[in-house]
Amino acid sequence: MIVSAATAQHQYPYTAVKADESRLIREVRHELVMLPYYGVFDDLGFTAQGETLTLVGEVVRPTLKSDAENVVKRIEGVSQVVNKIEVLPVSPNDDRIRLAAYRAIYGDSVLSTRYGYRAVPAIHIIVKNGNIRLEGVVANEGDKNIAGIRAKGVHGAFAVDNQLRVEGTDSAPGKK
Repeated sequence: MIVSAATAQHQYPYTAVKADESRLIREVRHELVMLPYYGVFDDLGFTAQGETLTLVGEVVRPTLKSDAENVVKRIEGVSQVVNKIEVLPVSPNDDRIRLAAYRAIYGDSVLSTRYGYRAVPAIHIIVKNGNIRLEGVVANEGDKNIAGIRAKGVHGAFAVDNQLRVEGTDSAPGKK
């Protein structure tokens, strides 16, 4: 089971997990979202298999990759951490697209009101080689569609992959 750090709290209605797994998921999620440089342009997730935790996702800063590994190593019940977090390539064009996508999505009055004032961003914008991928959980299909349309309007972006999940649907959370 792959759990996105930003959306782990939404998984409990959909999957039955043991109490120990539930505690571990909550603790890992908490540690990841509390990282000081974790933001809207990063996507962190994890899988837990026994006492082995595998970190996945994409981050803009290399220090976030190592920080994520260091904080989850200290959690009780984790004996091994496999760090598969990808550091996104340095690219001025990708940086420009990130900012334009952020302004397009969070500049929308509907999306800004619902998702713009949270400590942990609900909509994560991942840009790699000019391609945009949206990750996270939104309240309804309309918000998902608005975010996708706004991202598709970003000048210079090659493609948009809208992976946003709608809260309360039967689709299991997690990445990909």
